[in-house]
Amino acid sequence: MPSVLNISAYLFTRIGDADDLRSVLRDRADALALRGTILLAEEGINVFLAGEEASVRAFVDELRRDPRFAALAPKESWSDEQPFRRLRVKVKREIIRMDRPAIRPEAGRAPAVAPATLRRWLAQGHDDHGREVVLLDTRNAFEVDYGTFAGAVDWRIERFTQFPDAAATHATGLAGKTVVSFCTGGIRCEKAAIHLRESGVDAMQLDGGILGWFEHVGGEHWVGDCFVFDEREALTPDLAPRATAAGR
Repeated sequence: MPSVLNISAYLFTRIGDADDLRSVLRDRADALALRGTILLAEEGINVFLAGEEASVRAFVDELRRDPRFAALAPKESWSDEQPFRRLRVKVKREIIRMDRPAIRPEAGRAPAVAPATLRRWLAQGHDDHGREVVLLDTRNAFEVDYGTFAGAVDWRIERFTQFPDAAATHATGLAGKTVVSFCTGGIRCEKAAIHLRESGVDAMQLDGGILGWFEHVGGEHWVGDCFVFDEREALTPDLAPRATAAGR
């Protein structure tokens, strides 16, 4: 059985002491022999960590004791080897860069659709109001090439900062439809959904992103794998590293 627990998690929450918190979290993660990346910004936290199960869970438990992070809900997967080479804890302007400072999800999340509900919509061919459902991939083009939902819209952006301009170009094609934005773990599609709604598009986010879909639904309606930003490269719908799954 794989012995390394991998987690990814983000939370939009106001952080006014990011520089001080950076030192605290770096020392805590280092003492637990964890590797990965923690990003901090005024708008929230973004975490990718891996290590021994007890150490990872101890880190998360301690982090949640801070009321700002009590709602943090990590997504888990397992690997035979440590997928990160080192530990990095950084303070950034945004935990996911969009270059739209006014888009701050901690001020109010966009509506989210649960994986089970989206599965039902896809099976019946429309949402509960009879409207066409459009799946919008908010990831970079090279990530999409690893795998995506069957029939998903892909604007072939190279980086997330290009999303607002792409949305402006393609907005007319989304009119009158229920748009479900999605990304790997939820952070990009959450910002994307807010931006789209402010532009007049009826958009919501896939709760938990692709990894949440894999956890609750599996590979239904999905074609290929899901790229991840670590040495595992990509995960299959059963949340196993692609190379591991191929070698079974």
